[in-house]
Amino acid sequence: MGGIIENIALWQWVLVIGTSLLLLFISPLSKSTEAFFKASHKGKSPNWAMLTGSLVISWVFAKSIANASDLGNEFGIVGGLAYAGYYFSFIVAGIVIYYLRKNGGFTSLHHFLQSRFGKGAILVFSVVIAFRLFNEVWSNTMVIGSYFGDYGSAPYYWSILVFTGLTLAYSLKGGLKSSIFSDAIQMVLFAILLAVILYILSGYQGTTVGQMVETGEFSWGTGLNLLVAALLQSLSYPFHDPVMTDRGFISPLKTTIRSFILAGIIGAICIFLFSFLGIFGSLNGIGKGALTETAQLFGPILLLLINFIMIVSAASTLDSSFSSFSKLAAIDLKLRGTVKFGRITMIIVAVAGTIPIFFNPAILSATTVSGTMVIGLTPVFIFWWIKVPKIGFYLSLGAGILVGILLAVDCVPSQILFTMGAHNKLLWMNVFGILLCTTLYFAPLLFYKRKKDVFPANIDPKRY
Repeated sequence: MGGIIENIALWQWVLVIGTSLLLLFISPLSKSTEAFFKASHKGKSPNWAMLTGSLVISWVFAKSIANASDLGNEFGIVGGLAYAGYYFSFIVAGIVIYYLRKNGGFTSLHHFLQSRFGKGAILVFSVVIAFRLFNEVWSNTMVIGSYFGDYGSAPYYWSILVFTGLTLAYSLKGGLKSSIFSDAIQMVLFAILLAVILYILSGYQGTTVGQMVETGEFSWGTGLNLLVAALLQSLSYPFHDPVMTDRGFISPLKTTIRSFILAGIIGAICIFLFSFLGIFGSLNGIGKGALTETAQLFGPILLLLINFIMIVSAASTLDSSFSSFSKLAAIDLKLRGTVKFGRITMIIVAVAGTIPIFFNPAILSATTVSGTMVIGLTPVFIFWWIKVPKIGFYLSLGAGILVGILLAVDCVPSQILFTMGAHNKLLWMNVFGILLCTTLYFAPLLFYKRKKDVFPANIDPKRY
């Protein structure tokens, strides 16, 4: 990293410490459970602008920016579109949550699952989303660490520890209320920084916007495999991300659906635009994972801007992960619904989520592999109104996890691959995996004929 990094290291520390301390100072203090877990302020929920901004900034995070840049570098504009495909998740989640609340009367995903499949389903689902939140901590802080030093170096580790600790500090103060409040500020900063960065790129001698748009080829081996896989995973991916779904139950229905649709559109555009950093690097002979080298073409100012936008986006995702984990433990699992307990769980996930940074896990796999492991949630939520026996939930989810494991260990039969090139295994394991999960989900209907066999004993079938 040397050179430029060393020259601006002090400014990077100023940005990390300064922004975190500012948020700690101005973030609202939550004293009630309504404020800490549901972001309620004097009985009022977040409006559409606050909710939309919070959704966008909590998903346009550090690892996504890095991934979009790398995919743009590798596949050109198709790579950027492929990663933007994951933001279809907002549309899917928004529609499903809207009808879960309006027609089903459910107050959370946990409420729905317990009503349909019993307490066991709650425990299994909670393990899945806890793993997701655990991944969000290390995968975002690792990106931050890479801007302070090489992997394994003292600056790398210290930057992660300081960044995580300071973000935890203001998260402890206000919970979800603090998270959404800080998201609004971070979204404004994010938009300004993105505009400045793109303006600088478009003005660079020898590289035009037209050239960047013309990069890439629309073929299976150059990004389309990932694009289709991303759209397929969007049918299940959002439901194992409480950072998104928690925000679907705190505002009125019309506000919620409006915010989710807008967030999907805005988020996809933002992440697509970030792929231009990688495309620009490719046109100028710079390889993947080289945002720093790209910035060097413009001097330390652009590098500082890129680092700042990474800090802003990572902090937003991190504080949202802390607040979602606290709600999961205190409210959804009903372990102890107090603000004090919520704060204790935040500290636990911050510590546990930091441990993997010492083992150098792959950042992209945190999205693609975990996204495959939860494809079993597809029929559960997409067909939420269809009543199936409890066993259907476990069969579908178990099959999805098995498919994800097979993909992770690269045990993919060549006979099911009908396209060539990068990410073809990801695509076809998701295609056949979703078909398998859906079949297993509905299969028990062939054997269970009576409603009392379908629903848990404590649930009144007449309600449905």
